Amino acid sequence: MSTLDLELQRRQLLQAAGSFALVIGFNADAQAEAAEPKKYGADSMPGGTVDNPLVFVSIAADGTVTIVAHRAEMGTGVRTSLPMVVADEMEARWDRVKIAQAPADEARYGNQNVDGSRSVRHFFVPMRRVGAAARQMLEAAAAARWGVPLADVQAVQHEVLHRPTGRRLGYGELAADAARQPVPSADALRLKTPEQWKYIGKGRIGGADMDAIVRGQAMFGMDARLPGMVYAVVARPPVVGGKLRTLDSSDALKVAGVLKVVEIPAFQGPPAFQPLGGVAVVARNTWAAMQGRAALKIEWDDGPNASYESVAFRQAQSAAVKQAGTVVRNDGDATKAIADAPLGRRHSAEYFVPHLAHATMEPPVATALVNDQGCEIWTSTQNPPAAQSVVAAALGLKPEQVKVNVLLLGGGFGRKSKPDYVAEAALVAKAMPGTPVKLVWSRDDDIHHGYYHAVSLDRLEAAVGDNGLPLAWLHRTAAPTITSLFAPGAKAAAPFETGMSATNMPFAVPHVRIERAEVAAHARIGWFRSVANIPHVFATQCFIDELAHHAKQDPLQYALALIGPPRKIDPGALSDPFNYSESPVAYPIDTGRMRAVVEAAARGARWGRKLPKGHGLGLAFAYSFVSYAATVVEVAVDAKGQVKVVSVDMALDCGPQVNPERIRAQMEGAAVMGLSLAFTGEISFEAGRVKQSNFHDYEVLRYAQSPRLIRTHLVGGDPKLPPGGVGEPPTPPVAPALVNAIFAASGKRVRDLPLRSL
Repeated sequence: MSTLDLELQRRQLLQAAGSFALVIGFNADAQAEAAEPKKYGADSMPGGTVDNPLVFVSIAADGTVTIVAHRAEMGTGVRTSLPMVVADEMEARWDRVKIAQAPADEARYGNQNVDGSRSVRHFFVPMRRVGAAARQMLEAAAAARWGVPLADVQAVQHEVLHRPTGRRLGYGELAADAARQPVPSADALRLKTPEQWKYIGKGRIGGADMDAIVRGQAMFGMDARLPGMVYAVVARPPVVGGKLRTLDSSDALKVAGVLKVVEIPAFQGPPAFQPLGGVAVVARNTWAAMQGRAALKIEWDDGPNASYESVAFRQAQSAAVKQAGTVVRNDGDATKAIADAPLGRRHSAEYFVPHLAHATMEPPVATALVNDQGCEIWTSTQNPPAAQSVVAAALGLKPEQVKVNVLLLGGGFGRKSKPDYVAEAALVAKAMPGTPVKLVWSRDDDIHHGYYHAVSLDRLEAAVGDNGLPLAWLHRTAAPTITSLFAPGAKAAAPFETGMSATNMPFAVPHVRIERAEVAAHARIGWFRSVANIPHVFATQCFIDELAHHAKQDPLQYALALIGPPRKIDPGALSDPFNYSESPVAYPIDTGRMRAVVEAAARGARWGRKLPKGHGLGLAFAYSFVSYAATVVEVAVDAKGQVKVVSVDMALDCGPQVNPERIRAQMEGAAVMGLSLAFTGEISFEAGRVKQSNFHDYEVLRYAQSPRLIRTHLVGGDPKLPPGGVGEPPTPPVAPALVNAIFAASGKRVRDLPLRSL
């Protein structure tokens, strides 16, 4: 692959011969029209103001429309969905659309961090406005050329039609004139009605990158090739916070193909997105680099986390949740209500979820070139601006001296929004000026040195009334906080963490008390697909199933009674605690929508039917990222305790359904990932070191364990609602639905993950 191949994105963005560049601005409340009432409006978008226009569309003289994808593609389909929204609103024919990937440029494109299920959620309406502006500029150009009233012309599938005479002009013919038209103001934009949509919600468009992927022509981070490129791997401290004590690299330099050994300084302060430090070996190929690394003689100072041990930490968490913690929600007097309840009406349980690794199919990888002009990067990253700023800081450059080319991601799940590996590549490339350096992480590197999902322990207590439903609900959670990445010594969960399926629980319970315990972080804690929703949903949904069993009630009917009648609950900004906006935006939790997804999943699984011996159905549901998800799992448990997943029914209400095909794909992926985490996902520590190393001991779901059938049920789809997330919301209900099904099939209750044996 040549340098020119890697410059494809740049050429696409700069094509200008016979074309016009459409510059569209949208302001911070661009999504307000999508929400009802107005209070529940858009998240603000840094960089997306009329004073700092965003450039997304160009039209060539031959009519080819190029739409910029400013969000990275990691399998969610966002490189298809957002350009598709633009194309729909501008009446562009999809077969005449090309997509160009934007480099890191937050000032031009707005927020580019692909985390928090917010690509469509934040940019659905803004991208509609971009497309509508392009359409109206084309219509205005045609009306001016013909000298006819604007009301007489209409853009229709890549042409502008003069309705009275039937005359037509193609988009390519109008491009130059349209470029001279003023950009419509926000008030002047005419968005299509949902009835006029041709692509949005129709499910007619597959992934824009699918053909290239199946032909092996798609460019992922690992595919980057540059003339004269060399390769590097890094020996990192085995314990977070450790540093190099002694180094003997003489044997490494004797390995054929090894060119250089480069020390990477240990990070100072909180981990953030900085490299861990260590020793890089640069070679003519990856194999030589790895052999050189193996030949290094290194002595490490393990630092302050050398005693971190998972078993002892679990015991400390359990002790913490048995004590009163910091109150983060307090309705009524749950403590008194539970204390006053008769013994037979008090119930409690603890639920455990271990550290988890992202384990993306493509481990972290980045290619860097440093010269007198600055630094250029080619990488798979969820957060291009963060990569740009971290590299600039590491090299002592200005951000504008760092160019980040965004390639396809072989999975992300939150790992690749933390660009420590990109900074590593840049630091090594600095030691090899003028020579491109590809820095590769092996699978062992990825498992040993990741940003892990927090190990979590949750204790729930309830007092129930005569009808078996809770009168009081106490939830204590203990997990190291993500904020420890940025604040030294941080031990308390942030509001956005407790707000994920803990403080924002929408159940009809008169007395509610939510508390957080303080526990220290001894590893790099990073956001993970659905973040704190995973342990909180596991705990609450398993506890609901236990309460239903104690009440001798059907779990489905019990859950619906606990949700209560359709109503809207406004818990303030905590209803969308992970919105990454400049100012928090409150969305109401709609229990009617919650009931609908629960009923849809149950209906799909034919809840209530007679099951074969040893089979059971389990239910779980959750609200997260402004979406509603429910899952029913059917399992078969044999006499030896072996569990077979028969089927998974998943229901989702994400508001407007932009690309149903990609929604279903993400739901199916969430089912497999959720089962994988439940059955085998665990990162554990001993002497500060991660015990697991590869897929033999950090297992992912094997084919034989996968469900025979996954059915997805899309609910709602109201285009007037705020868009909800899709990538993350289906994941949290999977594990609790699984263990609830196991209980229904076998009578054995699972409260600790992963599920090792019954």
